[in-house]
Amino acid sequence: MGLSEFFYHYFVEPITMNEGYNVVNTTVYAVILGIAVILLYKFLKRLEIRVDNRFFKALIPYIFLGPLMRSMTDRGIYPRTYLTVSPGAYFVIAAFAIAALYVVWRHVGAGEKFYPLYYEFGWILVGGNLFVLMISLDKINFRWEVLEYFIPILLAAEGFIWLLTRKFRLIRKNRLLFYTHFYDATTTFVGLQFFGYWEQHVLARELMGLLGTPAAMYLEKFIILLPIVWLLEKYSEEDEELTNFIKMTIFILGFGPGTRNLLIMLMGVRS
Repeated sequence: MGLSEFFYHYFVEPITMNEGYNVVNTTVYAVILGIAVILLYKFLKRLEIRVDNRFFKALIPYIFLGPLMRSMTDRGIYPRTYLTVSPGAYFVIAAFAIAALYVVWRHVGAGEKFYPLYYEFGWILVGGNLFVLMISLDKINFRWEVLEYFIPILLAAEGFIWLLTRKFRLIRKNRLLFYTHFYDATTTFVGLQFFGYWEQHVLARELMGLLGTPAAMYLEKFIILLPIVWLLEKYSEEDEELTNFIKMTIFILGFGPGTRNLLIMLMGVRS
């Protein structure tokens, strides 16, 4: 198999054929993500932008932009290409966010004016996509019954995390990450259990096959999150801002797919 055939088979074909992720592309994307996190962090440091709560709040519209555009692609509002579905869509969103960040930084620098302006610029991008969504409502068949399953199951899942925060300091200190990823797990569970969707990620598929239930998503979240947050807490004093940036990335990896899952179910997208 030549290099072009290898790339097409493991990276392009899974998207064009809607086959989901495999071991090869999952590993490569994970490596790319790790490298990107380090490079982006160094980029922010070079611009003297602090990675703190102000920066996280300014990122909120960009975090929402990704799942919104992704779900609009699944609904057929945007064309389905390598750059409009995962993971290409998130590369595009990241490019938007970085470009906007640089433009705002060039305009006002890294002072107090940066954060609200960057935040407002992000909502302009979200607003443009919401406008496209509004004029495309004829393509959407809203399925509100999804909420009848999603809300009570989400409350139960988050209630479980809340109980754990009462007992375990590590979970309490990182509760936002656990709440967010259990939100993601709940959207997956509801979609698979009640609405006939299927899981795209290879590890989750294997674990579900082993345990025989989509509820395995909750276990997967714990298996992955616990050692990561333990390591982050252990070495956080070495570079607190890098730790914050990694936690932001973990938050996005839960909130983005979870919100995309919820939106495509509400929009009536078929599996």
